[in-house]
Amino acid sequence: MLTRQFLRSAIRAPAGAQLRAKPIGIRFLSFKQEDQPRIRIGSTAPNFQVDTTEGKIDFHEYIGNDWLVLFSHPADYTPVCTTELGAFSKMKGEFDKRGVKLIGLSTEDVDSHKGWIKDIEEVATNGQKFGFPIIADSTREIAFKYDMVTEEDFHNLDKQKMIGTVRSVFVIDPAKKVRLIMAYPASTGRNTAEVLRVVDALQLADNKGIATPIDWTVGQDVIIPPTVSNEDAKAKFGEFKTLKSYLRTTNLGN
Repeated sequence: MLTRQFLRSAIRAPAGAQLRAKPIGIRFLSFKQEDQPRIRIGSTAPNFQVDTTEGKIDFHEYIGNDWLVLFSHPADYTPVCTTELGAFSKMKGEFDKRGVKLIGLSTEDVDSHKGWIKDIEEVATNGQKFGFPIIADSTREIAFKYDMVTEEDFHNLDKQKMIGTVRSVFVIDPAKKVRLIMAYPASTGRNTAEVLRVVDALQLADNKGIATPIDWTVGQDVIIPPTVSNEDAKAKFGEFKTLKSYLRTTNLGN
């Protein structure tokens, strides 16, 4: 009981905030589990058309030829979410350098998002303009497609009540393929540096044909896949260390 109360408090709005159940038009007609897309690493990210704080978008068109981080937050006007979206906004420049777009989501409407952005700019971005759009998933269609809710809320998606998404993260590449999936409960804020780190690792692996070890960050040694022969590794990477026949490392000098 204590855990459930704490999770609910994590998405409770402060006094005066408009966080309450609103009538919604459910245009995604089925929320049955058998109709839910099975998104895995390597899946094509489901497309959708939706309203955001920066206008209507077609999701695949919005991604274009860039990478993208799609992440959900439980609700507007909530404390943990305010710190998270502020942190992502402040790091937008770093994502821009890597050709990565950011887009947030909750099941509230555009007006709610726009009002809340003013709070984020006041308390979490040091007055800097908020840097990316937030999706208004008031129909819960995207939360359903991307499985962004708890087990309990999954069975209430078609109800006229407030549904808070969990803290999902999807990294999607320019081919519209899902490359990373993470999910956190409402009570636990994410780590923006970790999201940036995995983007660096994914992009480097694509570009150089390597793998990255635990806790890897830019500039550290990387792993040569076992499928690459010693001769090919020498030709491709130059010097490398052999720790085991299946574990060889090299430094790319980046």
